[in-house]
Amino acid sequence: MGKLRGFLEFDKGYESNLAVEERVENYKEFTQELPQEELEKQGARCMDCGIPFCHSGCPLGNLIPDFNDAVFKNNWEKALHILHSTNNFPEFTGRLCPAPCESACVLGIIKPSVSIELIEKYIVERGFKEGWIKPQPPTNRTGKKVAVVGSGPAGLATAQQLNRAGHTVTVFERDAKIGGLLRYGIPDFKLEKSVIDRRLDIMKEEGIEFKTNVHVGKNYDVEELKSFDAVVLCGGATQRRGLPIEGSDANGVVQAMEFLKRNNEVVDGLNETTEALHAKDKHVIVIGGGDTGSDCVGTSNRHGAKSVTNFEIMPRPADSRTSDNPWPYWPFTLKTSSSHEEGCDRNWSILTKEFIKDDKGNLKALKTVEVEWVHTPGQRPQLKEVEGSEKEWPCDLALLALGFTGPEKTLPEQLGLDTDARSNIKGNNYQTNVPNVFTAGDMRRGQSLIVWAISEGREAARQVDVYLTGSSDLPTKEKGDLPTV
Repeated sequence: MGKLRGFLEFDKGYESNLAVEERVENYKEFTQELPQEELEKQGARCMDCGIPFCHSGCPLGNLIPDFNDAVFKNNWEKALHILHSTNNFPEFTGRLCPAPCESACVLGIIKPSVSIELIEKYIVERGFKEGWIKPQPPTNRTGKKVAVVGSGPAGLATAQQLNRAGHTVTVFERDAKIGGLLRYGIPDFKLEKSVIDRRLDIMKEEGIEFKTNVHVGKNYDVEELKSFDAVVLCGGATQRRGLPIEGSDANGVVQAMEFLKRNNEVVDGLNETTEALHAKDKHVIVIGGGDTGSDCVGTSNRHGAKSVTNFEIMPRPADSRTSDNPWPYWPFTLKTSSSHEEGCDRNWSILTKEFIKDDKGNLKALKTVEVEWVHTPGQRPQLKEVEGSEKEWPCDLALLALGFTGPEKTLPEQLGLDTDARSNIKGNNYQTNVPNVFTAGDMRRGQSLIVWAISEGREAARQVDVYLTGSSDLPTKEKGDLPTV
């Protein structure tokens, strides 16, 4: 697979970025295209390892060595066919996935891994450029109707797969445009929304119907779902985690997703800027060190924040794998995003104790304390405050990027669905306790990755197809039923 000893001949390649001072002036993607020759070299680094651990690292089961080899041999259309056989939307994962496949790459034991995500992105972009990606409506219709509630990556994957099986699919979205968190949670500098729209145009031509501003359970009665033969709930885990400490009601304490959604709407012309959700000339503190926190950092810099600070309650990760975090497991190492590079004071082992308000109720500072994690054999680590480490930080805007606690309760309550201890909807093989109601994505498994959402949507679609027709030709990773290429 790839070039014999190519991994010894070529170094790992990376996209370059526009200079910080240039890219923070707008919300456009800022990666710079690599030449085809360099991409083929990256495909050549795939080392014919015998047991491709990248397969197990990828929730979709992407046939990675196969498309790497096709790229190396300059057979890009074949590479696209291979990629699309397991992944409906590689243009999303090629930009946004944290690439667990690369963490599991065998080459990563001794050298930097194969640039799998980079290759994936350029395969699908080449496909759009060359006109190879075309609508594929089903030859025959089954007469069965399916409602998909939620238009994030899980809902879109479910809809496309079920449409391919010949069912008539309607997707309901409560917001003004299709895409879920892809559209409203991911900043444009990571995913320009035209990337979503060009895929939606194809799906519409394939026969999928999309209905926006339809909030099932609110302005659309769940009783109307009974006109469908099956329903798939893909509404995500949208219950945001708060920080219930003194002063949390201050003006200026804002949920990260509220901040990001409003900015994306402004960029898209769907809404207007408000001072409360804008970082210009403000001291901004982002609480939470994950991807959402990073997105808040990048957005705040583009607003023209006076300063941007990031708090993380966990200790600073190691720069490389430790002995208790070996390959091929996900590496808990320090990640520095492009947003961090644009300007951010990062702080670890910090616990926010109080939001300090002025006499008008506006946020003016944060009070924190340093913490350490005490490890006792056989017990969970315990958080201990460091005596004498209290500190006040000037702050006009605090963004809470603390993750999500689960799906909203409206649909499971109105439909009578069982939930687990974490409030996720229970789905045995994606089927709920109501036989014709299925669930997939974060609504079923909890907050997770885009690549997992697509995988869940594909798997749920197969189970719905079996329920409706008694069998299914749709592929499934869970039973090893991946396509032959």
